[in-house]
Amino acid sequence: MSTILNQLAQYARVRVAADMEENSLDVLRQLCTGGAAPVREPFQFEKTLRKPGVSFICEVKKASPSKGVIAEQFPYVQIAQEYEQAGADCISCLTEPKWFLGSDEIFQEIRANVDTPMLRKDFMVDEYQIYQAKLMGADAVLLICAILNLEQLKKYLKLCDNLCLSAMVEVHNEQELQMAAVVGARIIGVNNRNLRDFSVDTGNSRHLRALAPADALFVAESGIQTVQDVHQLRQIGVDAVLVGESLMRAAHKSKMLHKLRGDR
Repeated sequence: MSTILNQLAQYARVRVAADMEENSLDVLRQLCTGGAAPVREPFQFEKTLRKPGVSFICEVKKASPSKGVIAEQFPYVQIAQEYEQAGADCISCLTEPKWFLGSDEIFQEIRANVDTPMLRKDFMVDEYQIYQAKLMGADAVLLICAILNLEQLKKYLKLCDNLCLSAMVEVHNEQELQMAAVVGARIIGVNNRNLRDFSVDTGNSRHLRALAPADALFVAESGIQTVQDVHQLRQIGVDAVLVGESLMRAAHKSKMLHKLRGDR
């Protein structure tokens, strides 16, 4: 596991411990079971990705560890609304505050202003964060194999099912793909970014697509910048692409999304 990913996971544990000082895990459980979470259609994220053709998960993020600040101007609600109006199938929102400059509050503000299914993208190291996601109105969470063991992954997937949340299980290599398959992940996301040197190769999706379970939704993440990239991924049968930086850097995000989709 890369140094930065170690740091992200360790800082996530620090964040969870601080949040637990304010509200215990039992409190969050009670809030979820007591109807405090926003009402969302169960498993809407994965239902949306099962439509014919390639779905687009459009990401809202201000910064990243590899590129630093991506969007100096960051009207995140406006960005999410533009994605929705342009036909984004789902929206991914970073809530990691140190390296991605995200926050739970950003997610919640966006949630209050769009109806599109939303993925809480963060570094999940504790079940506490899954309950948080439910209370924030998320439709899905990201579970990263590189920072979880098999038992944690099984436990968190079961919890997601109990809370009617979708889980996108992120893998980077064959070993992690096998791990996702063993636990029965219904959505597998392949990160094309090398976590050690931050290089990007969409060939990683092409390689792992052939090895993935046929009944799992397959999402290609990172490195999707052109309609040709999308076309190549469509040819190998991906169900969805997650697009972040190329949309965030575009002056006109709706035009960029239409371009990536090959709209006429």
